[in-house]
Amino acid sequence: MALTLQDIEQIFLERGHRSYHGESVSHLRHALQTAALAERNGAGPHLITACLLHDLGHLIADRPGTPTLRGIDDKHQYFVLPFLRGLFSPAVLDPIRLHVEAKRYLCYMEPQYEASLSEDSKRSLALQGGSFDAGQAVDFASMPGAPDAIRLRRWDDMAKVPGLATPSLDHFLEIAESVSGRVKLAAVW
Repeated sequence: MALTLQDIEQIFLERGHRSYHGESVSHLRHALQTAALAERNGAGPHLITACLLHDLGHLIADRPGTPTLRGIDDKHQYFVLPFLRGLFSPAVLDPIRLHVEAKRYLCYMEPQYEASLSEDSKRSLALQGGSFDAGQAVDFASMPGAPDAIRLRRWDDMAKVPGLATPSLDHFLEIAESVSGRVKLAAVW
């Protein structure tokens, strides 16, 4: 079932206060910080929207606690896609789908990168297959959306600052609406 922007807002408002063990911000604050970093760094509206929604799969799945502490990779980057496909194009969906692989890529390309990850991100990295090898890194780098996924990943890693001021959820949902396929279809009628 495809979500609407109103559904997405409701999910963030109802479940966004949650956080994972060891992380210093809630899901909502993390999403807002990631999107704000993208906006501040000149990203376009599609990538800003991807940054806002990159971890929405965690909230849609609505599993209690921290899956990585139970040895579970919840595959949130794939789980969310059917819910967003009716609303957004690959310019939004590809960076979301690839942001986990971007972490694995960066671990291969930059050996010091893994040490900079949060504890939960390190746990999830192990569950997701660990660092890429050379062949996987080459394959990933050639995928459409990989450069944006890498940018998203870097902002994702930085977006864990308690108390950091960001624009509101409404601000970023307006940006999401501007790239929504439903808005464009409605404009045709």
